[in-house]
Amino acid sequence: MPRILVIDDDPAIAELVAVNLEMAGYEVSQAPDGIKGQAMALQMQPDLIMLDLMLPKVDGFTVCQRLRRDDRTADIPVLMLTALGQTQDKVEGFNAGADDYLTKPFEVEELLARVRALLRRTDRIPQAAKHAEILNYGPLTLVPERFEAVWFGKTVKLTHLEFELLHCLLQRHGQTVSPSEILREVWGYDPDDDIETIRVHVRHLRTKLEPEPRHPQYIKTVYGAGYCLELPNTSIEEVTTSIAG
Repeated sequence: MPRILVIDDDPAIAELVAVNLEMAGYEVSQAPDGIKGQAMALQMQPDLIMLDLMLPKVDGFTVCQRLRRDDRTADIPVLMLTALGQTQDKVEGFNAGADDYLTKPFEVEELLARVRALLRRTDRIPQAAKHAEILNYGPLTLVPERFEAVWFGKTVKLTHLEFELLHCLLQRHGQTVSPSEILREVWGYDPDDDIETIRVHVRHLRTKLEPEPRHPQYIKTVYGAGYCLELPNTSIEEVTTSIAG
């Protein structure tokens, strides 16, 4: 039974969420503030954390950053629940390390759909490992077991989201992939009009893979259409020989 930690200082919201999660078959624990929430996350190692942003003692952004910096909690998916619905708030949430972001008030079915999608995507068996699909092209090789990429001969550690996003683009190498297609495949739910979620994670990927992230040459934006992964058809051996030479 998946274990979910709900960190929220609003008793009514926390109880509503907990009851519906338990009815859906999840084991739920609750924390009323950021300090206790972080401590419980370290102690119980839940399968998913639902985190409010406006928390007493320590805010949700800070809690998420701390969880991501600690190896014991770095890979636990975090779903932020908040009344802060502006684009900048979402960007800050994703930059802090959130995997998904749901604005209050929300429908229970939407909440459960996000939870299912997150657990399915981060169940320690990457989507790429479940299918006989492309895992390498030219200088890029994906390593599903460790959520890593071998990139021009060097190992790059990726988050679950970054891995799935890169895998999604790799399956369609050289083709433009629409935001709605990315949201369905990577996030696992029907897309809406807000693609800031994708922009933030593409930006994170570029900082890890692009020589000049502000002027990307591999992960390209096709304005009005989506994103395209363009890689040279060069093997790792050829790259290594070229570098050595």
